[in-house]
Amino acid sequence: MAHHPHEPHDDRHTPGRGHAPGAEHGDGQVHSHSHSHSHGHDTDTDTDIDWAEMAPHLEAQAELFTPLYERALSWLGREVTEPGLIVDVGSGPGVVSCLFAETFSGARVTAVDGSAPLLERARQRADRLGYGDRFDTLTGELPDVLAELDYPADLLWAGRSLHHLGDQRAALAAFAERLAPGGTLAIMEGGLPTRFLPRDLGFGRPGLEARLDVLQEEWFARMRADLPGCVEETEDWAALLGAAGLKHARTRSFLLDLPAPASDRARAYVAASLSRLRDVFGDSLGSDDRAVLDRLLDPQDEEGVHRRSDVFVLAAHTVHTAVKPVQ
Repeated sequence: MAHHPHEPHDDRHTPGRGHAPGAEHGDGQVHSHSHSHSHGHDTDTDTDIDWAEMAPHLEAQAELFTPLYERALSWLGREVTEPGLIVDVGSGPGVVSCLFAETFSGARVTAVDGSAPLLERARQRADRLGYGDRFDTLTGELPDVLAELDYPADLLWAGRSLHHLGDQRAALAAFAERLAPGGTLAIMEGGLPTRFLPRDLGFGRPGLEARLDVLQEEWFARMRADLPGCVEETEDWAALLGAAGLKHARTRSFLLDLPAPASDRARAYVAASLSRLRDVFGDSLGSDDRAVLDRLLDPQDEEGVHRRSDVFVLAAHTVHTAVKPVQ
């Protein structure tokens, strides 16, 4: 997958460049993060993720979250100047990979993921946008597949993909090993739960999204526990980056603020996210909250997210960076 938006409604642990139940993998980057179990997740207890199935949602989320990513990449660009190779670890369908290609016009970009179908979508996107001549893909299990890179990376980005690897400390060490001297490792982990609706909807019990947060946190814990070789780790990212031999750790959070009234595209994303949460957590919710979600998802209901005037998207994602010392 400290508070982290979790997959279901936060892209942080969903596929998508993102993740699972609600998948905002916001993240966007909504992604597939090459770990060994990517199957179905159609019950409230299943923590496996079918990344290829989630591709359209991951792309839609990442595209909606583009302003947030553009600000994050602009910030990175003040530290990482003229990189030769940028590696997007857990790239999913490549929305953010292509933003790197756009932002750093002189760099080669390699999208790395465990899902070949998602990387094919990334390749098609890069070709469509005119970046195909400096865009590569690499398919395999992380972090081992990084050994197949042709040369070290000047910037290695892992956007909400690290939490899909059982031993995060070991993964960070492997990421650091693939950096060129002076290269930067940037991970997007943590932030705040995404919000779509006012606390009091005018019907049902106030605080629906806060109650969904609790279920997503529990889901995320199960997802982490189910990963092969899972190691519990305090999410002190600066300390973990330091333990990987990196220096000059920095942290900054980036905001996506799409105020009400939401655009049609934002409403579609909100509806898709709430629908996934309803599917995954429906049996864990009280009957009153299930009824509220059903109303919110009814396209004909004036109080639903398709019609009500107070729907918004507000998210905060956190990026942590550190630099490999020059020997």
